[in-house]
Order: sequence, then structure tokens, then C-alpha cells
Amino acid sequence: VTTFQNIEGMMEKVHLVTEGMLIYLRETSEVFIRVRNGWRKLQLSELIPIPDESLPPPAVSSYLHLVALNSPFSGDMRADFHCFQQAQQAGLMTTYRAFLSSHLQDLVTVVRKTDRYNLPIVNLKGETLFNNWESIFNGNGGEFNIHVPIYSFDGRNVMTDPIWPQKIIWHGSTTNGIRLVSNYCEAWHTADLAAMGQASPLKMGKLLDQKAYSCNNQFIVLCIENSFVSDPQGK
Repeated sequence: VTTFQNIEGMMEKVHLVTEGMLIYLRETSEVFIRVRNGWRKLQLSELIPIPDESLPPPAVSSYLHLVALNSPFSGDMRADFHCFQQAQQAGLMTTYRAFLSSHLQDLVTVVRKTDRYNLPIVNLKGETLFNNWESIFNGNGGEFNIHVPIYSFDGRNVMTDPIWPQKIIWHGSTTNGIRLVSNYCEAWHTADLAAMGQASPLKMGKLLDQKAYSCNNQFIVLCIENSFVSDPQGK
């Protein structure tokens, strides 16, 4: 099961929703099931209300998580799909997108505009990596405190765990988060030795350091929680 704000959000993320998945729309409280050629709306029975006094106060998570995929990837990847899928498997019910510029979108615009300035960017354990999304793209290469770990969805520290022998992240972007068409592994569709992708060695303490590598390398891929919603479970 996954949730979207409205039917427009559901339509935008059609490529991330697999057949058989249930979808709940927060605006209308409607439920759909993804079928082979689209969606079918489920008919719900009458509402059984919960008495107000039994409802705990909602826990609001006023931050966005930056989390790594559970294994390294070459330049040929379905990064948005893997971010979405692994977040769901980890019990994180908000939407995650790849920390990459693509042929459709610059990295700087992956987080919606209303959430770019006032929400800290934190790791999986809630430790602050950046004051807000915009601070990553101020031209200093996304500088962060390397003593604050970046964790994968299954809880491993990418900076120390041997599953990532090369401590380098793909991003395909300028320091300002704009796509580098010549250096993003053909929109992340090739692992060809001759193709190049822009990436950043984490030892530099930056997410957007400007280094070009062959797309056949297996590097870290990050995912960003791309919109803030209050989470009643506090996850």
C-alpha cells in the first residue's frame, strides 16, 4: 500500500506503482488498486468514526530524509523506482526520489518548492546533514559534516560499509544542481565504459564535488524524501 495526496500525484507517479499495489488518496480518502492498464477504484463501506479522545496528537516529522540505496549502481539504473521501492520496504510511507539530475528534471527541483527552505535534510536516524534543501546548491558543492553518517535504507553507513568499496556518489549535476547532459550516463541509461557521469567522492565532504567517471563504475546512489507530510507514526 502507498499513499498520494491526490489523483494528480497518483498519475504523475504511475511508473513507480507496480501492478497489484493499493493506493490511498489523502485528499479524498479514496482507495484504488493498480491493474495492468490503469487503476480501479475500490468501493468502501460506511465510516466507523474513532472517538476524538482516543486519538493521540499527531507526530509531525518536520524534515526530509536523505538515504542511500542498499547497494551500489552503475550508470544504467532505474533509480527513482529503486528509491520508491526500497523506501516502501523500509516502512517509510512518504515518496523518495533519486538524488540525481535526469533528462526530465534538474536535481535542484526534485524537492517541491514549498519544502526547499524551511526543512532540515537529515539522515535515516534524524541527524542533520544540511539546514535545508537550498543550502546544498549554494555553489560550495553541497558541503556537509563527514562525521554525520549517511545510511542506506537497510541501516548501513555508506561511508564505512564494504558493500560500497568506492565512497563516491553519482549526481550528474553542476554545483547548483543543474543537469550535465554530457556527464549523466545518457540520462542514467548506460553503463558503457566510454560514457561519463558526474559524481562526488564523499571524502571531500561534498555531495556535489565535480568529478567525471566512467559509467561502468558502481557508486553510491542517494534518495531524497521529496515532499514533507506529517507522519502519524513518527517515522
